[in-house]
Amino acid sequence: MSIPTKIEEKVTELLGSINQNLPANMELELEGYYDRGFFVTKKRYAVIYDGEITVKGLELVRRDWAPVAKDTQHKVLTALLEDASPKKAKKIVNQIIDKLKKGKVPIEDLIIHTKLTKKPENYKQIAPHVIAAERLIKHGKTVKSGMIISYVITKGREPISKRAYPVELLGDKAYDPEYYIQNQVLPATLRILESLGYTEEQIINNEKQVSLDSFF
Repeated sequence: MSIPTKIEEKVTELLGSINQNLPANMELELEGYYDRGFFVTKKRYAVIYDGEITVKGLELVRRDWAPVAKDTQHKVLTALLEDASPKKAKKIVNQIIDKLKKGKVPIEDLIIHTKLTKKPENYKQIAPHVIAAERLIKHGKTVKSGMIISYVITKGREPISKRAYPVELLGDKAYDPEYYIQNQVLPATLRILESLGYTEEQIINNEKQVSLDSFF
């Protein structure tokens, strides 16, 4: 990336002054120049330069995160880094929580994909994807180690694992909005919004946080 000359000169001067006081085997280097960014912790942050967002330690790359969680987190990051608007970021989460509660989120956005690392009968701890795999077997489907099991957590009073249904057998069963709020959307966005001063209660209850008006 191209750094403005004046900024580059100041950064070079700063690095030089710091490095001259460091041990001989240590040197501080410039990682990059960004237009805006925020840090959750030292190794968890998001920055933006020329419209391109770079995220460290906050990525949702695991298959066991539903698209609704990944998409919501991306929109939150965009609201913060492109629009510099914590209020907009919070509003995005509020809106998706409302849609989940009203049953208006499409099933394809709620599907969780988890790899079956061994045969279902060899699992000691029964996880949601194992229950979903067992349901496939009971319906005559072939299930092998290494398969990706795609499932949705449905409503019910049983433990979460026992409410996991493979997409193929979902039928007209309703998804569990509380699971997707508490175990997907909030974990994907809460630590970001908490770093800006919001609490879980404020997010869930759509309360205002006046102190963030001039955050950026």
